[in-house]
Amino acid sequence: MTVVSLIEVTWRTLACTRRGVIDLDDLLAKTSRTFALAIPLLPEPTRRSVSIAYLLFRIADTFEDATAWSRADRITALRELAALLDGPNPSAQSVSLTQRWLATPPVTQAGYLELLSKTPAVLAEVEATPEPARRILLRHAVRTAEGMAAVVARGDERGNLRLGSVKDLKDYCYIVAGIVGELLTDVFLADAPSLDAERAVLTRTMAAFGEGLQLVNILKDASDDARDGRVYLPAATSRADVFALARADLDAAAEYVAALQRGRAPRGFLGFTGLSLVLARASLARLEQHGPGAKVSRDDVARLFGALQQDLESGAQLDLRALA
Repeated sequence: MTVVSLIEVTWRTLACTRRGVIDLDDLLAKTSRTFALAIPLLPEPTRRSVSIAYLLFRIADTFEDATAWSRADRITALRELAALLDGPNPSAQSVSLTQRWLATPPVTQAGYLELLSKTPAVLAEVEATPEPARRILLRHAVRTAEGMAAVVARGDERGNLRLGSVKDLKDYCYIVAGIVGELLTDVFLADAPSLDAERAVLTRTMAAFGEGLQLVNILKDASDDARDGRVYLPAATSRADVFALARADLDAAAEYVAALQRGRAPRGFLGFTGLSLVLARASLARLEQHGPGAKVSRDDVARLFGALQQDLESGAQLDLRALA
């Protein structure tokens, strides 16, 4: 299906804002790889909250990465999204905006365009989410959209961006992924009160959990990103230093998962965070060996997933470094 025909087919979804009109798992599968595997491990209601959160962040990512749009158009869309999320009746208010966003498709990926076309329905899912999860999702999604707009504003008029220092890189990773770690922690603490005993450790390591995963993605996609005008790896910083930074963040992420386990988190919390971390560690090792673009094979994903499930079933202390 072409981009144009996809848009024509999905116009009919724009006014569908009732709860349940979208299949969250289907949208996850079309817009993610790792999280489409990891999120279903979560128990309800956490699974639904995190699914919606991922889709909100993916919409914002689509605007940030909108290679077909100018810098000004990207900034405008991100600010419009933030205003929607921070205002009343976002699902109803988003229908006309969604039509305008799709009039000139920001990207070519069919899955991202389908998700964008269903923005009103995604926002309806947010509105149907009970407190405090709804407040958590909206607050962090607004922060991310506003932060992404500030990042895009640093690029040139065509949207090309080049980060100049390790601080720039860390700041970027915090906006697009560290905040995700904070959102997850707020949701976990709300849904599993036993975790309050580990609040201090979770709070100390929550941003690193997201930032480590993002650094691995940046290292993996460095060549493709550069072709699209986005250079996240500072020229004056060696790849070895970036790998060291990623390993330090993933070590902190391992502390995060250990704190979840000590706090008697539901098994699905450990499966979700553990699988994300194990796959990130495996990806980092392959990138060090083979360079940008190297990926974990499907067979290795299945092996790592199976090993993690065995450890979770045994109830033993997780050793995520050994698994990867």
